[in-house]
Amino acid sequence: MNAPHAGRHATAPAGPRLTLAAVCVAAVVLPMALTGASVALPDINGDLHVGLVSLQWVVNAYNVTFAACMLACGALADLLGRRRMFTAGLVTILVAGVVSAVSPGIVLLDLSRGLAGIGGAAVMTAGSALLAQTFDGPARAKAFGALGTAFGTGLALGPFTAGFLVDAFGWRSVFVSHAVLAAAVLAVTGRLAESRNPRAMGVDKPGTATFTAALFALILGIIEGPQLGWAHPLVLALLAGAALFLAAFVTVERRVGHPMFDLGLLARPRFLGICLMPFVLSFVFVGLLAFLPTYLIGVGDYSTDGAGAAMLPLTLPILTVPVVAGFLTQRLAMRTLLALSLALVAAGAAWLTVIGPSSGFTDILGPLLVMGAGVGVSFGLLDGAAVSVVPAERAGMAAGMFNTMRLTGEAVAVAGMGTVLVSVIAGRLGDHTDEIPGRYRGHVQNLADTITQGDLAKAASHATPGAARDAFTTLAAGSYTDALHLALWILAALSALCIPAVWTLLTRRQEQAGPAAGTNPASTAREERPAR
Repeated sequence: MNAPHAGRHATAPAGPRLTLAAVCVAAVVLPMALTGASVALPDINGDLHVGLVSLQWVVNAYNVTFAACMLACGALADLLGRRRMFTAGLVTILVAGVVSAVSPGIVLLDLSRGLAGIGGAAVMTAGSALLAQTFDGPARAKAFGALGTAFGTGLALGPFTAGFLVDAFGWRSVFVSHAVLAAAVLAVTGRLAESRNPRAMGVDKPGTATFTAALFALILGIIEGPQLGWAHPLVLALLAGAALFLAAFVTVERRVGHPMFDLGLLARPRFLGICLMPFVLSFVFVGLLAFLPTYLIGVGDYSTDGAGAAMLPLTLPILTVPVVAGFLTQRLAMRTLLALSLALVAAGAAWLTVIGPSSGFTDILGPLLVMGAGVGVSFGLLDGAAVSVVPAERAGMAAGMFNTMRLTGEAVAVAGMGTVLVSVIAGRLGDHTDEIPGRYRGHVQNLADTITQGDLAKAASHATPGAARDAFTTLAAGSYTDALHLALWILAALSALCIPAVWTLLTRRQEQAGPAAGTNPASTAREERPAR
């Protein structure tokens, strides 16, 4: 009599607290998988000795597959079950982490990172749905607040944790840590409640295929541009292919009965303005997370854990500033707060141009804090704002589109910033060919790639010993610094130029869209009135 009772007790469904804990721990892994890999790039290059393009795909593969698969994973979670999809995503992250840790070469590492991105998309979409089915009312708001904090924790501590692991155990330990966290959550997934959407329509296969192809072709074209030349047939073919696939995606989504990406929502000015924010902020925040540690290690002679610690002023405000921003929403309009966010980011990026080869931690502390505060202002506001400016029955679609835009921005940001850096460095080296040994003057692009990876010692080893090597090291450090300064000015200008655009979009009424079915027209009018 006791045995059956014990068996039933062992498989009893998890309570809300265990569900929340499982989803939040899994959520910490997702941003850590991005930021940790970025910090580990110099050591990966030092071990595997790869080219810049292959090395960039350690980060890009994760971003591209994450962005491309998220909406499809959300549809599969509704169709097959949220717990099942959540579990499958964790297993995928675990397997990808183990494969990354034991990869003997860059090809397998890049492929495993792409696999990790697919797992991340499954965990993110299914985990959010698990919270939505477990909590209601005010409890649901608190649960999603905790989820946002978990994401912020992963972003804030990812670089520091990765720096410590790389210095203590090597770069492979970073990926082992992802697998360990995924395994810990898997231990309790069997107790999570299962649910499905009885009206689920399945995956929009044509939309998923065309969007993935467009994003992959665009990223590859951006990366290969400075390597092969922007007029190279392959680069032109990739960029043209990206445009064609994007046009096909738009055509598909307009014709299917149940699109995964409702383009009609982008006709709502306020929703478009909110979607523009993460796309722009990704260029600053994720771009710096990907390349600033490499600069600090290669040019500034920081240790790996020192570079990770130096990123804390940029990432820690994500945990603290959203609390202040939430308080300010009671007194300031959304457009004012988002404009403030962009202004702080623009000012911080411009200020960071003081950075140089001899810059210490105190030299970059102020600029990074200002940028971190700017990102933090919007971090706690945008997800809720994205679903509040559309009818309630389209909130799920709005959330999925918003996160897809954010992840797409991250993927394009890493590729775009890398392209700017390597192009400027190659140009600076080309202007000083007299300081490059004759036999290497025809390989300026290869030298620029090596410098962009932060391996100045390897680049300088091509120069003759003595004064020539010292001169080349100085040239390389100066070229990387000039490239970073230009990238920062571009980021500052982009953020500043978006302020009037976001302000205008958030001010406009949604006159073209009537009230959602079942809503109170007066309530809708209040929601749709211009921001103050």
